[in-house]
Amino acid sequence: MKQRVSAHPHLLEINAWAFMHRMRRRYGTGLSIGSVPAREWERIASCGFSYLWLMGVWERSEASKSRALMNEGLRKAYTEALPDWSPEDVAGSPYAVYSYRVDPHLGDEEDLVQARNMIHEAGMGLILDFVPNHLAMDHPWTVSMPECFIRGDREAIRREPSLFFPAEGGTILAHGRDPYFPPWNDTVQINIFSDRARAALFEELRRIAEYADGVRCDMAMLVLNDTFARTWERHLGGQPVPEAEFWDEAIAGVKSAKPEFMFIAEAYWGLEGKLQDLGFDYTYDKVLYDLMLHAAPGEVRRHLQGSESIQRRCLRFIENHDEQRAVSAFGRERACAAAAVMATVPGMHLFHDGQIEGSRLHAPVQLARTSEEPVDQGMVRFYDVLLGYSLEEPMFTGTWKALDVRPAWEGNGSSDNLLAWLWFDGETIKLVCINYSDTGSQGRIRIPPELIVGQPPVFRDALTKEVYIRSLDEVTGEGLYIELGPWKTHLLDLLV
Repeated sequence: MKQRVSAHPHLLEINAWAFMHRMRRRYGTGLSIGSVPAREWERIASCGFSYLWLMGVWERSEASKSRALMNEGLRKAYTEALPDWSPEDVAGSPYAVYSYRVDPHLGDEEDLVQARNMIHEAGMGLILDFVPNHLAMDHPWTVSMPECFIRGDREAIRREPSLFFPAEGGTILAHGRDPYFPPWNDTVQINIFSDRARAALFEELRRIAEYADGVRCDMAMLVLNDTFARTWERHLGGQPVPEAEFWDEAIAGVKSAKPEFMFIAEAYWGLEGKLQDLGFDYTYDKVLYDLMLHAAPGEVRRHLQGSESIQRRCLRFIENHDEQRAVSAFGRERACAAAAVMATVPGMHLFHDGQIEGSRLHAPVQLARTSEEPVDQGMVRFYDVLLGYSLEEPMFTGTWKALDVRPAWEGNGSSDNLLAWLWFDGETIKLVCINYSDTGSQGRIRIPPELIVGQPPVFRDALTKEVYIRSLDEVTGEGLYIELGPWKTHLLDLLV
C-alpha cells in the first residue's frame, strides 16, 4: 500500500449508499462497490486524504427500515433533505447492524476486498464501522444467543414500554440506549458484562480487521465499565463488573495481529483521555466543535493549548453525519474559519462528503441517496488551497507551537479574536492566523528568533498569494503585525 503516512492525517467520511447511488448514475445500475473505477478512489486521494471512512457498508436490518419508515420525525427530516424521497430511498440505520457482512445492495465481501485494494493503490487506508453497544433488534443473536443482551420480562415491558421489546422467540430484550436520550428503538442492547457477548464482539472485530485498516467505533464510551454499570444498573441483576475493560482486551487482541490497525472512538463526556489510555489512536473532539460553534475565541485557544499528548490524538471536525452541515451551522464565512482551525492543528482531521463543495442539506443516515446541490466553487477553491497547504512540510511533520497574540496597540482588545500557531522543522515555517470573530481584528505575533531563517523575513499567503516583507527586529521583537477581516485567515509560508 502506497499510503500517505502522517501522524496527523486527513480522513474523509463517505456514506457508502449515497456514494454508490452517485456511482450507479454515472456508470450504470449494475455497479458494485468492487467495480467502482479506480479513478474515483484516486480522485478522492488526490485531495489529500490519508484515510477513507466508508460509512454504512454492513448489512442493514429490515426491522430498522420498517421503524425508519414509521417515524414521523424522520419522515419530516427525509422531506427536508430529499423532497422527492420514496420508501425505496429509506435503507434503515447503518448503526442498527443486522450482520457484519457487506449489504447485498453494495456487493459482497469480494467486492469489499477489491474496493479496499483500489483504495490502497490510490494511497489511502480504509476505515469501517464497528458498533459495540448495540445491534439491530432483529439480529440473529437475539434468537441464538439471547444471553448476550440486556434482558427483561413482561413486567419490564409494562413499566418501560419504550425500553423493552419482545424479540423473536419470545425473549424480552432492551433496546440500545445512551443514558441521556430515549432508546434507539430499532436496536437491541448488548450486555458488555457478558463474557459470551465480549467474545462474540471480538470475533466480529477481528473479522472486520481482515478487510480494513481501522474502525470508527460508534459511541465507544457507552461500553466502558463505569458508564455501562451506571446506565444499566437496575437491569443487571447483580451481575459483577468485569475486572478488565472491553476495549483494553479488544484493542490489544486486534493489534497483536495487526499492530498498525487504527481505532477511532466516537466519544463524549470527558472520557476521551480514558479511551486513549485504553488504546484508541484517536478520539472525537466534540469539545472543539462546540467551542467553535458557541464560544469566544479565547476558549477555543485555551482548549487547543491543552495536554499535547491528548491533543495530537484528537479527531477534529466541523461536520459529520450526526451534525448539521458546516455551512448551515456556522454560516459560510465562519465555516471557512472553523475549517482552517480544524485542518491545521495537531490530530486527525475529519472531512465529510459534500463539505468541500459547500453542501447545506443534512441527510439522515437512513436515506440511501441525497439531494443534488449546487457546488459552491468558491468553497471548493478555499478547500483546495487549505488541503494543499496542509500537505506541505513542515505541516504535520514538524513541531507545532501555539502562539500568543499581543495587542497591536494599547487599548486594542481585538487581538483576543486572533488564533495563531505555527509548524516548524528547523528550516521552514508555516504560520496560521485566523480571525475567529465577526469584526476586523489586529494583533502582533512574536516568532521566536531561533526559528527565523533569512533576513529580512518574507511571508507569502497561500490563500491570497500576497507577499509580506518585514524586518527581523519587528517579527522577533514587538511581533509580526496582523490585520484580518471578519472570519478571515492567513496561511503563511516563511520564504527562505
